[in-house]
Formats: sequence, structure tokens, C-alpha cells
Amino acid sequence: MRSSSRGFTLVEIMIVVAVIALLAAIAIPGLLRAKASANDTLARATLKTLAVASETYANNNAGYPMDITALTGAVPPYIIINDPCSNSISGFTYTCTMVAAGYTFIATPDIVGRTGTTTVTLSTGGIWTP
Repeated sequence: MRSSSRGFTLVEIMIVVAVIALLAAIAIPGLLRAKASANDTLARATLKTLAVASETYANNNAGYPMDITALTGAVPPYIIINDPCSNSISGFTYTCTMVAAGYTFIATPDIVGRTGTTTVTLSTGGIWTP
């Protein structure tokens, strides 16, 4: 007597794998674009946070802060985020130039097109430069 065991054939399994691969090929680029867009938004928000803290510092003191520790080390601190000026955060590297007359904050994607789409600069007075 034959046992009637039922299972999937190799062809059926290959079709399922092909359909899953096709769906992944369609979905993954969209997810990567969404991640890069989210990183761009976070970079702009980080620059704005740094600028608002610097402007607040300038209003309370005789000039703009000379370094990031003037913002993070004050009591109470003007900014309560990890120091972006010396770290890479969410695919962006930040450059912070701070002098008594003003500041310039630059966010540069680590891999253009993958971790972010554009380099953004925010200067004294809230001037954005893409």
C-alpha cells in the first residue's frame, strides 16, 4: 500500500520564493527612501535645536557660545541632546563652528542618497542653506 503523504512540491515552493523576492524588490527601495527622508528631517531638527539654543544663549549672555559645552554644561543646560558636533547621528555628520560673533552648523550625510539626500547649513540668525 502507498502512504498518501501530502506536501508541497519543489515547483510550488520555488513559486512562493519568487513571489516573496518580487515583493521585497518592490518594497525595499521605498523603505530606504523613507529612511533617508527621516534622516534629513532629523538633521534639520538637530540644526534648528542647536541654533535656538545658541540664540537663547546669546540673548542671556554678551555673545554667542564659543563651543558646545557652553550650551550643554550650563545650569540649566540650553540643550539636552548628545553632542552632535563630535558624533555621527542617524547617518549625518555635524560640523559646528562657534565664535563670539555667531555660528555655523553643517549636517552632511555619511553616504549621499543612502543615509541622507543633501548637506544642510544653518548660520547665525537662522539662515538655511541647502
